Amino acid sequence: MSDIERRMNRQQRVDRAYKLVVASGALGVIGAAGLVLAIVGIMGAGWPILSLIIAAILFMAFKRSVR
Repeated sequence: MSDIERRMNRQQRVDRAYKLVVASGALGVIGAAGLVLAIVGIMGAGWPILSLIIAAILFMAFKRSVR
């Protein structure tokens, strides 16, 4: 993976980091809202938990890309 990151120029790395932050934030908000709805009893908790897990994975990828 580090070879691929070295071949990307600065603008490509910035774009990748931006996309990771936006996707992670969106999935985090969806997951949090879904968990609130699940606690209230409107929907199940499966999809919100899955979206929070994916948001955490994307956040770790972001942290690795800006390292």
